[in-house]
Amino acid sequence: MSVVGMDRSQLSWWVAGFALMGALLFVVHSFIGTFVFGLFIYYATRPIYRRIKQRVRPPSLAAAVALFVLALPALTLVAYTGAIAVSELIRLTNEGLFDLSQYPITSEQLARLTDFERLLALDPAMLTVAQFQQVIASMSSASNVLAFVGIGLVHLFAMIAVAFYLLRDDQKLSMWTRTQVADDRGVLEAFLDGVDRDFTNIFFGNILNAVLTGTIGVIAYSVLNLFAPQGTGIPAAALVGLIAGVASLVPVVGMKLVYVPVAVYMGADAYLSDPTTLWFTGVFAGVSFVIVDAIPDLVLRPYVSGRNLHVGAVMIAYTLGPLLFGWYGIFLGPIILVLLVNFARHVLPVLIQRESLVPYSIDPSVAQVDESSQPPGWDPDVVTDGDGNHEGGDGFEFGASLAEPTPATAQNGEEGAGAPSEGE
Repeated sequence: MSVVGMDRSQLSWWVAGFALMGALLFVVHSFIGTFVFGLFIYYATRPIYRRIKQRVRPPSLAAAVALFVLALPALTLVAYTGAIAVSELIRLTNEGLFDLSQYPITSEQLARLTDFERLLALDPAMLTVAQFQQVIASMSSASNVLAFVGIGLVHLFAMIAVAFYLLRDDQKLSMWTRTQVADDRGVLEAFLDGVDRDFTNIFFGNILNAVLTGTIGVIAYSVLNLFAPQGTGIPAAALVGLIAGVASLVPVVGMKLVYVPVAVYMGADAYLSDPTTLWFTGVFAGVSFVIVDAIPDLVLRPYVSGRNLHVGAVMIAYTLGPLLFGWYGIFLGPIILVLLVNFARHVLPVLIQRESLVPYSIDPSVAQVDESSQPPGWDPDVVTDGDGNHEGGDGFEFGASLAEPTPATAQNGEEGAGAPSEGE
C-alpha cells in the first residue's frame, strides 16, 4: 500500500511507530556498551543457568543464582585483574597511557591496591579506625568518588538486569517474535537460529575463553612471581597473562604465541646468569601449559566446536571492533559480523529471488488486496474460499493458511480455524 493509499489514522500510527523506534535506538546508542556487555553476560551465563534451572525453581531464582553467585563474582575478579594489568603497564611505561585523572584514584593508590605482596602482608586485625580515616582523607574528593562509584553501579545494575530478564524470558521473547513476525517460508527462524548459534560460539566460546584465560594468567603469573628466585622472575607477569588471554582468540596456536617465547627468554637468561634457577622456568612452562592453556580449553572446547564463521573474518572483527567503537568493540564488532553473515546466508537469497514472505499472523488470502482493482460491489469484509463460498470475517485469524500448526496453536493443542489440510 502506498503512502497516498494510507488513511490518516494509519499514517499517524506509522509516524508514532517510527518516533518510538527512534527513541529506543537513541537510548540503546547512548548506552551501547552497557547493553552489549549485558548481552555478553547473558550468553556467557546461559549454559550454566539452564543447568541450574533443572534443579532450582522458579526460573527467576535460577537466573538470580546464576548471575549473583557465579557471574557477579567472576566480573569482580575480571575487573580486579584488569586493574592489575593497568597498574603494571603504567609502572613499566611511565608514560600515562591510561589517563587516571578522570577517575578518583591516583597511579600510586592503584599500585597499592594491586600489589600482591602488600596484600599478603596485610593483617586485617591491625587495621584501626584512624587508618580507615586516613584512606578516606587521601581521596582527592569524596563527591567525585561517590559519583564515580554511583555511575559504575548504575551501569552494572543495567547489565545484570538485561542479562537477568533475557535469561528468564528468552523463551517468551523468542515465541512472541516467531508468532508475530515469522514468515511462512521459515526465513526468520533460520536467521534467528543462526544468529543465536553464532552468538553462543562468539560470546560463550571465544570471548569468555579469552576473558577467563587472561584472568587466570594474570593471577597465576603474579602469584608465581612471589616464589621466583632472587634476580629472576616472569617479566611483566600481569601483562604476559593478559596478552596470553587475548592471544587465545588466535586459532590453533593461541596463547602459545605468548608463553613459549617468554619461557625461551627466561630459560636463556637463567642459563647465562645462574643455571640453578632453571627450575623456575620449567615451573612457568608447566603452569602455562596446564593451568592457563589446557584447563580452560578442555572446559570450553565442547561449546566452541561447530563454528560457522570464517576464522579470518572473526579475527578482523576482534581487531577492528575496539579500534572503531572503544572497549566494547570487542563485543560489538563480532555482533555486527554475525548479523551480516546470517543475513547474507538466510535472507539475501530470498530477497534476490523476490520470493513472497507472508507473516504467520496474516492470512495470505486477504493480505494487502488492492481495492481499486476489484469489481463493483466488492466487500473487503467478505473472503472467498477455494470452493467459491463466501465467509464473513476479517481474515486475520492466526495460522489460518498454514499447513502445519503455528507455535501459538501448537501450544494450545489446536490448529487455527480454516487451516487447509496438507495437499489441498
